[in-house]
Amino acid sequence: MKHHPSTHTDFVIERRFDATPEAVFEAWADPEAKRRWSDCHAEHTTDYRLDFRPFGHETHRVAYPDGRVQQIEKVFFDIVAARRIVFAYDIQLDARRLSVSLVTVEFFAYERGTRMVYKEQLAYLDGHEDRARRLRGTEESLDRLGLELMAPGGQGQAGGRQ
Repeated sequence: MKHHPSTHTDFVIERRFDATPEAVFEAWADPEAKRRWSDCHAEHTTDYRLDFRPFGHETHRVAYPDGRVQQIEKVFFDIVAARRIVFAYDIQLDARRLSVSLVTVEFFAYERGTRMVYKEQLAYLDGHEDRARRLRGTEESLDRLGLELMAPGGQGQAGGRQ
C-alpha cells in the first residue's frame, strides 16, 4: 500500500448575529436546534445524538442512497457558556477515517448582538483533501445557524456575513 503523508490546513469563519451571545451559544447546546441548523444531509441521517458537556460526544451518521455511510464523531473538551466551545471531530466514510479536526468557536458581544468566530484546524489522512468543500459546507451550516436564530421562536436576528 502506498503511503500518503497527512496534510494540514485551517480556516476561520466569522459571523455576526443580531442575537445575544447566550442565544447563539444555546443554538449550539440545544440538541434539536443544533440538528436543524448543522445537519446538511437530514434526509439521509440515520443517527444523531448530542451530549453537550465537557467530554460529551456528538454523533452524526448518514447512510447515502448509493450505500456509502458517513460517520462524524465529536468530543467536546472545553465549554464556557456564551463564551467558548472547543471540540475535536473526525469524519469517516465507509469506516475509512478521512480527517481529524480541532475547532474553537468563540462568542463576543458587540453593539448589535454577537460576533462569532469559528476556527478549524484539519489533518487530512491518507491522501484525502477537500478543503474547499469543507469550508463551503461549514459556511453553509453557519448560514443556517443565522436562519435558526431568525426563525419564529428563535433568539434574535441574523446579521451579515463577515
